[in-house]
Amino acid sequence: MVTDDSRAGKTAPSAPWSGHEKGSPAYRRLLAALFFAGVATFAQLYSPQAALPEIADDLRIGAASAALVVSASTIGLAVGVIPWSVVADRVGRLRAMSIAVVAASLLGLLVPFAPSFEVLLAGRFAEGVMIGGVPSIAIAYLSEEVIAGHAARAAGIYVAGTSIGGLLGRLVAGPVAELTTWRIGVFSVAVLCSVSAAIFIALAPRPRGFIPRALRMPGTDQSLPRRLAANLRSPRQLVLYAQAFLLMGGFVALYNYLGFRLAAAPFWLPPAVVSLVFLAYLAGTWSSAQAGALASRIGRRPVLLGSIALMVAGVALTLAPVVVVVLGGLVLATAGFFAAHSIASGWTSAAATVGRAQASSLYNLFYYAGSSLFGWLGGIFFDAAGWSATAAMIGALALAAGALAVVGLRGADPARPAGA
Repeated sequence: MVTDDSRAGKTAPSAPWSGHEKGSPAYRRLLAALFFAGVATFAQLYSPQAALPEIADDLRIGAASAALVVSASTIGLAVGVIPWSVVADRVGRLRAMSIAVVAASLLGLLVPFAPSFEVLLAGRFAEGVMIGGVPSIAIAYLSEEVIAGHAARAAGIYVAGTSIGGLLGRLVAGPVAELTTWRIGVFSVAVLCSVSAAIFIALAPRPRGFIPRALRMPGTDQSLPRRLAANLRSPRQLVLYAQAFLLMGGFVALYNYLGFRLAAAPFWLPPAVVSLVFLAYLAGTWSSAQAGALASRIGRRPVLLGSIALMVAGVALTLAPVVVVVLGGLVLATAGFFAAHSIASGWTSAAATVGRAQASSLYNLFYYAGSSLFGWLGGIFFDAAGWSATAAMIGALALAAGALAVVGLRGADPARPAGA
């Protein structure tokens, strides 16, 4: 059961809190809790994507309008990340995440039964705002609660949970919607998310690293604009935000338009088979956790660069005329993206000298901005010159991210334990 974060600050500890050690019961509980937090939020965020044709038919709207059901929630998430970081600074990371995940789950149970398309969009937007309370805070929470040398691994476990959530949301909603209605399909995912939210709240250990604003040393607190500005002035943070913007943009374009290639010549795969490409997300589940563990041994920068290289190689393979090679490239690109994302997101919070919650929120803001921009721009390339043009755009984005990482991420790496 979640306790008030402020209790942690009523008495000064005898020694500074350094974080839970790897392998301790609290460390294992925290990792499991964050995994379920990722499932609880990202499953409902993307679940309507698998039922968009049914939504369009039922509401008698076009495909582009139906896609707004997904876009409304991602816009809400982007809008919510900064306000949630402020809430987390005042009431505590864990309490804020718990409020967010419960509110998102309740909305997820109600929104599918909205009486009109306009109410549905408004509900999905509100749902996205509530969902934003988890990704904007989760990395800051674990950075305060896990020993620095193992924070990268913990971030990888959380990202693995988000990948599983995104996969489950699509794989559950689609078949259920086909057998019943899209409303039942999306509702069934919300039930799954409610169970995951309850598990998160039950497992999350009492926070010990958070210091409430009211109890911080005089002169150590800053206003929100100053905390945001401090992170936006940091060259390292800007490079990490660029990773989110460029890599996520390319990744969304990959999944948005590769299905069109597989459904056309020379492959002609049926829609039911094309929908199974989301199973490639499992590669991201594995790679994000492995990347965090590897970063704890050799450092974040080489793992990030290797992950980007893997993503580029995978995208190149999708140009092949052989379907098995194309699908293999999708798996490699997915593994590379999620590994890079787990490293960059964890590094953002660890590198923040002030405004740790705001640093994570800015990362998510750039992440979803890239998703919105390049997810759309990839379609312009596709319509103009086919998949090869879209793949070239994705590869260029990844290479730009890698070049920025080479130049801007030199120096000490907090992911490596002392003496490593």
